Amino acid sequence: MAGGSLLMLLDDIASILDDVSVMTKTATSKVAGVLGDDLALNAQQVSGVVAKRELPVVWSVAKGSLVNKMILVPSALALNAFAPWTVTPLLMLGGAYLCFEGVEKLIHYFQYRKPKSEAAAKLELEKLKTGAGDEASRIKGAIRTDFVLSAEIIVITLGVVASKPFATQTLTLSAIALLMTIGVYGLVACIVKLDDLGLYLTQRPGVSRMMGSGILRAAPLLMKTLSVLGTAAMFLVGGGILVHGVHPLNEWIKHLVQPWGAWGGFASVLFNGFFGIAAGALVLLALKPFLKHGH
Repeated sequence: MAGGSLLMLLDDIASILDDVSVMTKTATSKVAGVLGDDLALNAQQVSGVVAKRELPVVWSVAKGSLVNKMILVPSALALNAFAPWTVTPLLMLGGAYLCFEGVEKLIHYFQYRKPKSEAAAKLELEKLKTGAGDEASRIKGAIRTDFVLSAEIIVITLGVVASKPFATQTLTLSAIALLMTIGVYGLVACIVKLDDLGLYLTQRPGVSRMMGSGILRAAPLLMKTLSVLGTAAMFLVGGGILVHGVHPLNEWIKHLVQPWGAWGGFASVLFNGFFGIAAGALVLLALKPFLKHGH
């Protein structure tokens, strides 16, 4: 009898794990777009950090991301069980924050382009040499941004497994959280060390040297591209969350782009981006009296 019960238990466990595997694959395909945005945003956050601090910064943000997901997974399960109506408003709040961060980055970029005084330029160079400066604020900012993107990943996954048993929901959300963290920050670590790989290859003979030179030329362009894509992703993801949360607006955009055929999806994404910029600007204006001077 005990042997039969054990076999039944093992069969149940195998069935749950099989279900979790299928649900994880389905959820992964649905969050792939957010994964790309997450990668671009986090690579952007690390760009500009002094070389010897790149991997420690990535590691610090990755640990913060794991903590975010340890908070989000049980919170999502609890909200889905007891107050499912709160999920969308909270996600929209996160979307508004992403748009706000994006507008701040745009403003910082245009301010950064202004000519600096000699003293300010020397101070900035000294910070880069010593590894001081805004490393802590970069890490905090990256972890805050990760929280919003992780929340979207968890909510999308929750939508896939919402009708499944609680054990399947828990295991699938945990699997996605772990896979996304390892995938994103593993790739970010590889991207930020491309220049070191290129330098190493240039010291090798033959084809390796040519490959190294190519990587060294491509690495700065890749980081600049990821920086631009990261800022754009803030508006696209944040604006998309807000648009999908406002049902009449979402339906109006769908109706507007429907006659455009294959271009309709692209136009819809652009609408999300424009709406994200507008929303971020409005949030910045609303919060301006409460922000510290020079923020």
